[in-house]
Amino acid sequence: MERVLRKEKMIFSGFTKAEIEKMEKLLQESGHNLLNREFCQKITQSFNRSSGRAGKPAVNLKEVQDWFQKRLKDNPVKETCPSKVTSPKKCVQNDCAANNAHESSKLPGGGKVPNLSDLEFEARSSKDGAWYDVDTFLTHRFLSSGEAEVRVRFVGFGAEEDEWINIKKSVRVRSLPLEHFECEKVKVGDLVLCFQERRDQAIYYDAHIIEIQRRMHDIRGCRCLFLIRYDHDNTEERVHLRRLCCRPTF
Repeated sequence: MERVLRKEKMIFSGFTKAEIEKMEKLLQESGHNLLNREFCQKITQSFNRSSGRAGKPAVNLKEVQDWFQKRLKDNPVKETCPSKVTSPKKCVQNDCAANNAHESSKLPGGGKVPNLSDLEFEARSSKDGAWYDVDTFLTHRFLSSGEAEVRVRFVGFGAEEDEWINIKKSVRVRSLPLEHFECEKVKVGDLVLCFQERRDQAIYYDAHIIEIQRRMHDIRGCRCLFLIRYDHDNTEERVHLRRLCCRPTF
């Protein structure tokens, strides 16, 4: 299970089959909401972080918006009645909303938690403790303890890698990759998702920022160095911004 590190920008040459299928599905589910800039930005980020785009040019926001705008123009989406059956994803959304409810009153300017139906998720595998992008919530169940688990299929993996994941402990809204000009957002003590590169694996783990060396940016982008400590084994490493994803703030 491996998320692929973001690549340098190349000339965009089209969406993959999997990306088109996902956008077609979203088109039917969300309709005109897909023209929302923030919604399209989340889709763009999910494509660029998917293993299916490894070695391919990065997608940008305008390309996603243009695709949806053209499809909506050619084939207007009819509104459908929502299902009354609680889906696995709805179960996850309800738990995420409950987990973050205590934070909503602390939002600056009276802001509100965004609509969870628009968000993507990541889950922590019990096999290696690393975080992977969620492709599908297949089904869910409740344990005798009352805790909920969801059957997850990870992006880029088949059914043989499906896992039962504790929703409260190991499912959350997807972490966000940082652009080079966003390094000022990262502070000492922050929880981040760090791309750990080893000889035998390259996967994402939770870590905390221990120290920051601010440096002048150049044509390559951010040159700052971040000393991080991985949560799973307490090892430390100095990394550049391109290996970090931040936790979304509501």
